[in-house]
Amino acid sequence: MFAGLLAWIEATCAPLPRLIVCGLRPFWRVLPVSAVRSALRTALSSALRIGEDNFAVKHWKAIAPVALLGIGLILASGIPAQQQQAPVPDAPTPQAPPPLPGVNGPITPGVGSGEAPSTPNSTSTGPAQSAPAQPPAPQSQEPAVQQPAPNSQDAPPEQGNAAVATFRVQVNFVQVPVTVKDSKGNLVSGLTWRDFTVYENNTRETLRVFSVDPEPLSIAFVIDQTLPSNIMAQVNNSMGSIQGALAPYDEAAVFTYTNGPKEWTGFTGAQSARLPAVLSLAQATGSDPIVPDPSDPFSACAISINGNCPDPNLQPGKSTQTIGELNLPKDVHTLNDAILAAAKELSTRPKDRRRIIFVISDGKEYGSKATWKEVVRYLQTNKIAVYGTLVGDSGRWGGEWVDRIHIPFTGVYDNILYRYTVATGGDYYAESAVSGIERSYAKIASEARDQYTLGYLTSESFYDDKFRPIDVRVDRPNVTVIAKRGYYPSAQDYK
Repeated sequence: MFAGLLAWIEATCAPLPRLIVCGLRPFWRVLPVSAVRSALRTALSSALRIGEDNFAVKHWKAIAPVALLGIGLILASGIPAQQQQAPVPDAPTPQAPPPLPGVNGPITPGVGSGEAPSTPNSTSTGPAQSAPAQPPAPQSQEPAVQQPAPNSQDAPPEQGNAAVATFRVQVNFVQVPVTVKDSKGNLVSGLTWRDFTVYENNTRETLRVFSVDPEPLSIAFVIDQTLPSNIMAQVNNSMGSIQGALAPYDEAAVFTYTNGPKEWTGFTGAQSARLPAVLSLAQATGSDPIVPDPSDPFSACAISINGNCPDPNLQPGKSTQTIGELNLPKDVHTLNDAILAAAKELSTRPKDRRRIIFVISDGKEYGSKATWKEVVRYLQTNKIAVYGTLVGDSGRWGGEWVDRIHIPFTGVYDNILYRYTVATGGDYYAESAVSGIERSYAKIASEARDQYTLGYLTSESFYDDKFRPIDVRVDRPNVTVIAKRGYYPSAQDYK
């Protein structure tokens, strides 16, 4: 209808309406009908109001541009209104989170993932209706890790104390502190993880942790008070240097032993005022060797001449013994019991601290209730290392090697301290002067704190209590490697 009206106007009306309709023709094909109808009505009413008969034909060319300008303004004002009516997009539809990888079905507390548990009201007359499981979220495909050769390691281990703390949660994690010295006894620094190789039960283990960071010490001092009086005086004079060898984050305890161990203080701050006070109280005068008295009626010499035993060859029967034989008394040195008491106190310290027993003694052992094997097993189970300073006859040049020889059937061990250090990965120094004893405190404290720390996950089962030997090797010539020979798995590691 509207198109026919426009055609009739173009054919029958005067020039002015036809000019208006011709101007509207480009718009009515693209604009809505209501907009063109409104513009046409306004333009025609304006033209009729003016009256085409009142003007000459020569004036219609001046009126037409004015009418077309008005129509254009009307149409221009309608176009933005149509553009502003664009539809508003809807909000995004909420979506369910992707399912966890490896989980099929709902997760029930106490049961886990899978099909929903059956209730008492459910019947078994028909098959269970279960919702279709959603496909798992796509996972990134990781490349397969190539296993290293039995005697090679390419991947570097984690380094630093943070890595040690992380792997300590593993029950099969084994930590091995290592000290490396050159041919002159100096510490070798600058080694990397590639220089170390660790074998357990003749099987090479892959290093998971390598650290050169210093660790805090929990150190228990064990002082021998059965030393001769002159040697004991040297030890007493050197005790003032113990605190200077320790760091503020270290802690120390003090034990002594004569005929049994004695604990003077539990673990206290290494730089506290309590430690030097306890060390001064723990000083003793020592004990001199007991000399037999031949004038005693129960001595082996029943006949005496001028207070001395006569020559048996000059007596009838070629003998002067009437009651018994001459038996020299034996000194008591309960070194095993003292180390065991200190180890029990150390086993309660945190695992992130290095557990050390520092023995100041001549190394003699006799009269202890605990045997050497029992004490060493306890030390290797609780990751405790024994260090020491040999004094007295064992501290002289060559004396430490001579005293290692055990005379059978005597029951007395002249130097058993070195066996503790070798079995637990510790070290010792033999000193015969006060200055040397003082230097040994600083050497051992620095050596125990600044060790290489190696860590690996053992391939052995952790449910047995068998001894597991360890062999640490360093790819450097003319060096000495100091590490524990092995360990026993502990039940505390399973907590």
